[in-house]
This record gives sequence, structure tokens and C-alpha cells, in this order.
Amino acid sequence: MADTPQQRAADIRLLVLDVDGVLTDGRLYFSPQGEEMKVFHVRDGAGIVQVLRAGIAVAVISGRDSRAVERRMSELGVSWVRQGVSDKLAALREILDILGLGPQAVACIGDDTPDLPLLANARLGVAVADAHPSVRDKAHFVTRLPGGQGAVREVCDLLLAALGTPKP
Repeated sequence: MADTPQQRAADIRLLVLDVDGVLTDGRLYFSPQGEEMKVFHVRDGAGIVQVLRAGIAVAVISGRDSRAVERRMSELGVSWVRQGVSDKLAALREILDILGLGPQAVACIGDDTPDLPLLANARLGVAVADAHPSVRDKAHFVTRLPGGQGAVREVCDLLLAALGTPKP
């Protein structure tokens, strides 16, 4: 019998997040001056802070570079931020080596095909509700909410429940 997402969540010590389509709704916004802007959901941020406080490390691995991501992750206390990454799996392996963890301790949330190697190498692979069908098909868990609209908080709540940490 395959492990349930709740059983898999009990083993997690590192939560890995994509940005565009996971922490945001996937749309790209540019100011008239060409500056990129991103919209983050406050509940996702609250969930990230709660899992950090519960002892689960959080990392961001993104194919794009964004000052907005640096700022938001700094506000939340996320120190593992890798942007402009062409090989997301290599970035994950680097972080795991530094933290002394294996893939059995990892949950990854993704939305599109560049995230598939991360999900395939994680104990808990998660797709947001509006992820590409190929990602939803490979995920252990699919959120009810879409990316950028509380999906990350949903996963944070799952991890906290698996640890026996009550939701606030």
C-alpha cells in the first residue's frame, strides 16, 4: 500500500518552493519602466513562517531572478534562495548536501514541467491545483487552491498537522 500524503508529510524537514505559479499566480507584471513586480499571498507567508518555527527548513528554487523574491523571502526568514537556476535538481542536491538531508526529508511544490525532477526526487511531491497536467499526474498530493492563492499555506498546514502542531 502506498503512503498517504499525510504519512509522507511526517518525514519532511525541508520544504522546497517554486516561485512563478506556486508562490505567485504565474502571471508576470511589469511596470511602465520595465521593472518586474510579483504578488504574494499573505497566508502563504504566514504558513512559511509557521513551518520555519516548527523546525522545517524552507528553500526557494526558481528559474527566474527577481528582487521581489529576495525581499519577500528575507521578510519571511527564508535563507535558502536559489534564483536563475537552469538545473533545479542540482540546486536541490546542493542544499541537501549542506543541510545533511536526503530526498526522503523533502517536500517540493511545483506547477510546471521544470519542477518535475524536484517532485520525482522528493518524499512528498506537491502540485498546485492549476499546475500543468503532467505535474498533477506525478504529484503525491494536489492542492485544492491554485498557485499564488493559498496553495503554499495548504501544504504548510499539512506539514504542521503531520508534526502534531496545531493550526493557529
